[in-house]
Amino acid sequence: MTPVLPESDPPTRVLRRAQYEAFAFELLDGDVRVRNESYADPDVHEYRVRIRDGVPDSCSCPADAGSDGPCKHRVAVAIRPRILDLAIQMRVVADGGSTSRGDDDTADLPCECEQLSEALPCWNCIDAGRRDLSE
Repeated sequence: MTPVLPESDPPTRVLRRAQYEAFAFELLDGDVRVRNESYADPDVHEYRVRIRDGVPDSCSCPADAGSDGPCKHRVAVAIRPRILDLAIQMRVVADGGSTSRGDDDTADLPCECEQLSEALPCWNCIDAGRRDLSE
């Protein structure tokens, strides 16, 4: 998958690290906090990726400021379209707009409930509104 970034494609090394490192994501008013759980001290490896015009535009990490291409944190957000879409939706709402679930394509996601216990619905069904956790 080609990341959605304003610069040219990231180096292979950066793309690979963005794929395999254990990142945790948190939405922040339309931006994304990226925490690298691969380290023994993940608190020191937590950065804010700014989303501008639907693109991971900048990161607060030293590597993003010191290199010509995007850092692994920006690439990690770019290659995860659901995280990026949610950040964009959050920005719209934070800016006073609204989002409509009617134009969301989550209803087309397949049900994976049969792979789980009977009491627990799959994420696709919860996200699409077909089931909720109280069922």
